[in-house]
Amino acid sequence: MSSMLRKQFLDYMTLHRFSKHTRKNYILVMQSLTKFYNQAPDTLTQEQIQKFLIYLIEEKKLEWGSVNNYLCGIACFYKNVLNWDETRFKIPPRPRIKKLPSILSEEEVVRLFNAAANLKHRVFLKMVYSAGLRLGEAISLRPEHIESDPSRMMIRVEQGKGRKDRYTVLSRNLLPELRQYWREYQPGEWLFPGHSRKKHMSSTSGHQVFHRAKKKPALPGVGAFTA
Repeated sequence: MSSMLRKQFLDYMTLHRFSKHTRKNYILVMQSLTKFYNQAPDTLTQEQIQKFLIYLIEEKKLEWGSVNNYLCGIACFYKNVLNWDETRFKIPPRPRIKKLPSILSEEEVVRLFNAAANLKHRVFLKMVYSAGLRLGEAISLRPEHIESDPSRMMIRVEQGKGRKDRYTVLSRNLLPELRQYWREYQPGEWLFPGHSRKKHMSSTSGHQVFHRAKKKPALPGVGAFTA
């Protein structure tokens, strides 16, 4: 993709307040498409785009959610940068698959916390669980978002789902361990910093914290936790 088209696409997404994650993701989608054909995106046809999507499904064996992510990025570019209309670029309807979420039992939740030997990771998991946070909300927390005054006991979530701010509860059971984490780690700008303290923990790292703890046996003596 030429630098001019890339800038036009980024400018559109910035003006329409797409999240940083979405902007980066959609740029990667368009790079994958142009690399697949080794052609500029404004020279591709609707048929070529459809064949690329079929390749993702049949050859790459991607799940629908991943394919739909490609689809949304491609549609956004062609409709808003190249001004394709619906007659030129038709999006296949998303299959209606109802899948119930996996809910952990109380024993499984306690075992998960006890398996996280690292204090930072244990506090992170407990914060997500007790406050009902989404991953993106948890990793974006700053120290000033924690209101630990006994009359408040709230967590301020900024730009959550739907780009809306909201408040959620700060567990009294979590507070002592959260304070211990603060004393030992002195996290700074972000409550849960990444490898670079100037940036917060990545969503990939957040997923890894959960899955690693899920695979480990529970450690004795860490203690239970209730929200």
